[in-house]
Amino acid sequence: MKFRNSPLAPSRQPVFASLTLAVALATRIAAADSTAWPAPKVVPVLPANTVPNGPPIPATAPTESAHPAPVALWTNGAPGSEARKDEPEQVSYRQEPDIVFPVIFNIQNPSITPFLPAKSKATGAAVIIAPGGGHMFLTIDREGYDLARWLADRGIAAFVLKYRLARDQSGEGSTYKTNVEPVADGQRAIRLVRSRAAEWGVNPHHIGILGFSAGGAPALGSALHFDQGNPAATDPVEQQSSRPDFHALIYAEIPRGDIVVPKDVPPAFFTVAFDDTPKAGPLANLFLKYKAANVPTEVHIYNRGGHGFGVRTDRPEMPISTWPARFVDWLGDTGMLKN
Repeated sequence: MKFRNSPLAPSRQPVFASLTLAVALATRIAAADSTAWPAPKVVPVLPANTVPNGPPIPATAPTESAHPAPVALWTNGAPGSEARKDEPEQVSYRQEPDIVFPVIFNIQNPSITPFLPAKSKATGAAVIIAPGGGHMFLTIDREGYDLARWLADRGIAAFVLKYRLARDQSGEGSTYKTNVEPVADGQRAIRLVRSRAAEWGVNPHHIGILGFSAGGAPALGSALHFDQGNPAATDPVEQQSSRPDFHALIYAEIPRGDIVVPKDVPPAFFTVAFDDTPKAGPLANLFLKYKAANVPTEVHIYNRGGHGFGVRTDRPEMPISTWPARFVDWLGDTGMLKN
C-alpha cells in the first residue's frame, strides 16, 4: 500500500534491481578531520542481545564495517557530556531470529561520519542518517553505513549520526532522556552539515534527516522543533539554522501523546511494513496529522517486512527491499536533487 500527499507532480526514476553495499569508489573521506578516533572496545554478547535458536554468533570479534573518519558534533564534547567525551565506544553482536549483526553503544561523544559522493555525481543533497536500536545501541551497518554508501554512490552526501543513548547498554547507567539528548544531537548535526556545506559540496538548502526506529527521536524531534540559529553565537555552528529541509521516518519511533505539528514542518517520507504492528499504526496516525497541517508527505506501507529491515540484500524477493530507491525517487520529486 502506498499513497502520496504532495502538491508536486509525480516523477519516477528507474527502479534499482538490487542494493549495492560494496564501498563505492566515489565515497571519500573528509580530509580536514584528522583527529584520531579511539577504536570501539569489543565486549561480550549481552544476554539481552540473544534469542533462542537464533543464527550462530560468529567466533570472530565484532567490528564496524569500513567507514570514513567521524567528525565530533562538538569540539570539546557535547553539553553535559564533556567529561566522558574520550571514552571509547563499545561494539558487540546482536542476535535476532534470522540475522546476527554488530551494534555500537557507549556513545558519549556524538558524531557524524561523512560519506561524500564523487564531484561528478554530486546532486548537492545531503541526508543525516540516525540508526535505530531502542536507545540501547545503534544498528550501525544496515541502518547506517550501508545506506550511506548506497546514497553516496547515487550522488547524495550521507552523514551517519551517532547520538547519545538513553538506555545505553554499556552498564554505566545512562542519564540521557529519549526526547532530549538525541534531539539535541540531531539538531546539532543539521547545523554542522550546514556550516560546512561548501566544504562538503552540499546545498545548504537541501539538507535532511532520516531516522530508523529509535532514530526517529532525533529525526522527528528535529523536524518538529527547530530554530533559525543564533547570529550572535561565538560558535559558528550555532549560527546556523537547525531546520531540516526534509525528513524521513523509516519504521520510526513516534512519541505517545498529542503531537503538535507546526505549519512549517518540512516535507516528509514515511516507510513501514504492515506487519510491524507497533510502528505501522502510529506512523499512519502521524500522516493524518501531517495531512491536516498540509505537510507534503509520501507514505509507503508495505505488505510485509517486519521491523528493522533497514538495508538488506539477503531478501531481494521482498518488495520492501526497494524502499531506498523510492526514497531517492521522492527526493527527486521534491526538487532536492537539483543542485
